[in-house]
Amino acid sequence: MSIVRVNEFTAAVGKSAELFDFLQTLVPYIAGAAGCIACELLKHHEHSDQFMIIERWNSIEDHQLAITNYPQEDMQAAMSLFGAPPKGNYFQQD
Repeated sequence: MSIVRVNEFTAAVGKSAELFDFLQTLVPYIAGAAGCIACELLKHHEHSDQFMIIERWNSIEDHQLAITNYPQEDMQAAMSLFGAPPKGNYFQQD
């Protein structure tokens, strides 16, 4: 059974395009990580400052390992683009 990770992001005022560009750079990293089945980036159809990344993984452990291996300096450099702390949760199909 796979796990789905749903991540929600809100851009800081005036930073929507920059946050979207940053999130686009995450997609190939996530999709190429061991245990990742699929990854897609979505933009809210009415609120241009809201984004979602939906990831499908073999396991929660695979997702957590991918996060651990992501360059922290890249994530720190992007922190000014967020208008609120990112939110994420795991889901599964029964």
